[in-house]
Amino acid sequence: MQPVLEAHTTGGFALWPVAEVESFGYIPLSGELTSREVGTAVMCIAACNDIDPEDGVRPPRPADPLGSFLHGLLTFDTLFAAGGLRVTDSATGVAFMPGCCNGLEDWREWHHVLEDNGQVWFGHDPDPRAERCGDTVRLTVDAEQSASPVIELPVTDLRNLLAGAEHDLAGFLALAVGWAERNLANHSAVPVIGALARALDLPTPAKPPAGNS
Repeated sequence: MQPVLEAHTTGGFALWPVAEVESFGYIPLSGELTSREVGTAVMCIAACNDIDPEDGVRPPRPADPLGSFLHGLLTFDTLFAAGGLRVTDSATGVAFMPGCCNGLEDWREWHHVLEDNGQVWFGHDPDPRAERCGDTVRLTVDAEQSASPVIELPVTDLRNLLAGAEHDLAGFLALAVGWAERNLANHSAVPVIGALARALDLPTPAKPPAGNS
């Protein structure tokens, strides 16, 4: 199980260094990313929320390019991070992917699957569904297809996988703290980290000691 972020093309982006990615692919998030990969992930999350303010709902965009691009990330009450949790069966190669309109901000909904008869949908096109059947969790890659591939695993394994996914998200966010201090103006690093934490439904990490970023 990996937390993954839907990738956006990086062509022409110049606000900070980014790594090249395939558009509409996925970026796995963890504490093992390079600085450029962290920059790409932050760019993708900010792009998900880069929507013009409506009159009177949010403040107007700043004039500077950096402030303008980060404006949605810093002013929306509810943030969206396109992606989710990807589960791959190493024995069969079957991959359970988040569907369209699914977001990492809702990754904790996976815990509802652990409840008795729990069932959760994770987007559409495809229509991935996770459900508990006794002591087994069934992951259906596309519930709209009668012959859809499935992954089955014990409930205890899902608990462990979710703990690992949370560890990966926290590792990414820890990297983002140092990245933000190096790549963003001092006035925006702290609010950006707070926004990223909200977008990933994680506690805001403490600022590392001086010299450790």
